[in-house]
Amino acid sequence: MAHPVLDRTFAAVLFDLDGTLISSVAAAERSWTRLAIELAIPAERFGDFHGVPSAQLIERLIPERPEAERRYAEQRIEEIEVADTAGIELLPGAADALAALGPAGRCAIVTSCTRALAAARLGASGLPVPGVVVTVDDVARGKPAPDPFLLGAERLDVDPTHCLVVEDATAGIVAARAAGAATLALATTSPADRIDGDLVVRDLAAVRFEVSPGGVRVRLA
Repeated sequence: MAHPVLDRTFAAVLFDLDGTLISSVAAAERSWTRLAIELAIPAERFGDFHGVPSAQLIERLIPERPEAERRYAEQRIEEIEVADTAGIELLPGAADALAALGPAGRCAIVTSCTRALAAARLGASGLPVPGVVVTVDDVARGKPAPDPFLLGAERLDVDPTHCLVVEDATAGIVAARAAGAATLALATTSPADRIDGDLVVRDLAAVRFEVSPGGVRVRLA
């Protein structure tokens, strides 16, 4: 039986940002802890928030509070996160992956970050930024809805069902599958048995991307 990732040629690869290309765990934890203290949000409400857009998370954390306070919380967490990029790190294999795919126009970054936050974190990381970057500001619904990946494929002028999505979060995998894409899951923020993808590897250093006029193939490194 053909492997859904290793035996296919893809039109393009759509990369998540945080936990996939870069590690911003420490910065995110500092930022949300600060917001929780400022707004007296109980810590036990957070749970697994990785990969969820901040606006959706705010609605989950303080649904009982007035709308004006929830909107303030959205604005405040963006201010905090954009200002705190200390410790942003490249994850293994990320720079090589974008260097291989970016010049050929075969990849995009699709993130749950806002436009300002994505720019701040990409700037801090030093990654080569591809021509297409989709943020939560570009769509009506963020992950786990398929909208971000559908838009990423559209901006690359490819069929989303011919794309490979690289993700480390369950919300992203759900969004990718809803868009009809194949999934490469990275065990960078969760154990390998906690994230479900068509192919699961430890990080991007475990694979390499081969670009040809026909598309992109994935090989195990």
